[in-house]
Amino acid sequence: MSTGDSHHTVRDPDPSLYNEDLAPLPPEKRSWGAFAIFNVWSNDIQSLFGYTLAATLFISYGLGGWSVFAAIVLSGLIVMGLVNLVGRPSVRYGIPYPVMARASLGVHGSQFPTLVRGVVATFWFGAQTYFASTAIALLITALFGPGPEGTFLGVSAVGWLAYVLVSVFQVVMFVRGIEWIGKFLNLAGPAVYVVMIALMGVIWYRAGNGLFSELGDVFSGQGEYEGGPVAAFSAIVGTMVAYFAAVIINYGDFSRFVRTERQMRRGNLWGLPVSLAFFSFLALVITAGTSVLYGEALTNPADIVERVDNVALTVVAALTFFVATVGINVVANFVPPAYGLANLAPRHVNARTGGLITAAVAFVIGGLWVGVIGQMGIAVFVDTLGAVLAPLYGIIVADYYLIRRQRIVLDDLYSTSPDGTYHYTRGWNLRALAAFVAAAVFSVATVWLPALADLSGYAWLLGAFAGGLAHYLLSRIGGRSNARTGDRVGRDAARGASGEDGVPADARVDG
Repeated sequence: MSTGDSHHTVRDPDPSLYNEDLAPLPPEKRSWGAFAIFNVWSNDIQSLFGYTLAATLFISYGLGGWSVFAAIVLSGLIVMGLVNLVGRPSVRYGIPYPVMARASLGVHGSQFPTLVRGVVATFWFGAQTYFASTAIALLITALFGPGPEGTFLGVSAVGWLAYVLVSVFQVVMFVRGIEWIGKFLNLAGPAVYVVMIALMGVIWYRAGNGLFSELGDVFSGQGEYEGGPVAAFSAIVGTMVAYFAAVIINYGDFSRFVRTERQMRRGNLWGLPVSLAFFSFLALVITAGTSVLYGEALTNPADIVERVDNVALTVVAALTFFVATVGINVVANFVPPAYGLANLAPRHVNARTGGLITAAVAFVIGGLWVGVIGQMGIAVFVDTLGAVLAPLYGIIVADYYLIRRQRIVLDDLYSTSPDGTYHYTRGWNLRALAAFVAAAVFSVATVWLPALADLSGYAWLLGAFAGGLAHYLLSRIGGRSNARTGDRVGRDAARGASGEDGVPADARVDG
């Protein structure tokens, strides 16, 4: 049996590892270009939380404005390098992140980390759905008034109406498919910039010359950061990289829809260091203007819009911030668990079903956010899960580039045969899992142990590096390839030399 299209065809896939959502996407079905990738990152940056983070960096670390800008641009360059590495195999083979993870962890071993990633994403999907609904609640209040008094679980009637509307909208968008999501992102990214520039213009006009004085104070740096300026600079870089960590790990879920690697790289360049610097500049000017107008630096866009007291601007801004927050919520928190659940049981669950399950669980989480979850102090919980995931990135990248030399046996990613390249021990690569556990213990320790508190801001980067290093060393020491695998590689090399199935010769061979 042969499935798929003429390109990247999988021979005799095992139903327990394969469905249409996990299958390699042929080049002729890819519709994303550099602009779509640019907007993936633009929507990530432009969320309500992203704005607050960018504005806070300029007033909380005691550094001059140019130093903060330099740290932000550097973090964008680092993230760009990370996603270029992890995105390349998914562009080349058209496979999503859960399938790519099978090469290093085994066809069954990849299920555990993708499940953990799904748990983190589902948690944040519910939380971000609530935050997006606050923009719609602001819109409804501006147009029709505050509505009935009283709250349920800490949320007003208008708040609940907005929350339900946002939840339904996100599910509809996901069910329409990735192509529709791409069109939505292409609209949302530029729209937010238009509104941000307009908001900056209003603030600038009202603040007058006082804005320049305030900007001068920000650029001169105020206060001191414990540990000095070098520690402050490093903390900003670490914070910004950690902000993008959720998308970095499953970036292959999006890069597989890009037509060429060159377009992916160009989109990453404009969408990360360039877009990040521009958005941070807008946030800086607006925040400085609010300090002049209202006597305090407002870092929440919703608070700023309310203070401007312009119904038309309130309506437009509320819709725009809703669009931006929903955009990144779908990208970072909806797609990953949908594919992750499909990877657990491809025979019974496809990406659409996984998305509906995710939406149902997340609806409960978001509904309980104000009254229950937000009161529990969940930051450490989320940081811990992020630290657990970090080594997986390093393992996947080290495996693909250092061990396999950028060669994959595509058929064996969907095979449970004992002769399969990625079967290892009953489908689990125990050496990779050992590397995963060891690195995860270290990265989690940076979150929990006071003695390692200075490293907590770099938990993700350190965990990723430790995971990749441990995986490489254990694979080399353990003599990963056996004679049987060597024979299989030789056969695939011969088969791939003719370019069968339209797959490049070197893409058919496992190093």
